[in-house]
Amino acid sequence: QVQLVESGGGLVQAGGSLRLSCAASGRTFSSYAMGWFRQALGKEREFVAAISRSGSNTWYADSVKGRFTISRDNAKNTVYLQMNNLKPEDTAIYYCTTLKGPIFTATPTGSWGQGTQVTVSS
Repeated sequence: QVQLVESGGGLVQAGGSLRLSCAASGRTFSSYAMGWFRQALGKEREFVAAISRSGSNTWYADSVKGRFTISRDNAKNTVYLQMNNLKPEDTAIYYCTTLKGPIFTATPTGSWGQGTQVTVSS
């Protein structure tokens, strides 16, 4: 089982940028598609972005398309989420996870990190 640790969250003004990182333990990282999800206070966890095992394919929620970019470095066992033009509605705890099946189904395996808080002020 892969252990996941997110970092890079913080407080930023609307229009600003943040880069989240998710470091994975274990030698099987490259065998997993990866995804980012987020959960705002009082709301259900929602899909943000996904990336295939090789990194050649990506998938985004409509709400972040054109603003967020997911990438990975299999040599470093790390997946990233570059977030630009942030909006107050992006405020949430962001989690990374391993995925199963095609990335457009965004199906988590059940392995989650502890999350990193992103707060966007207006």
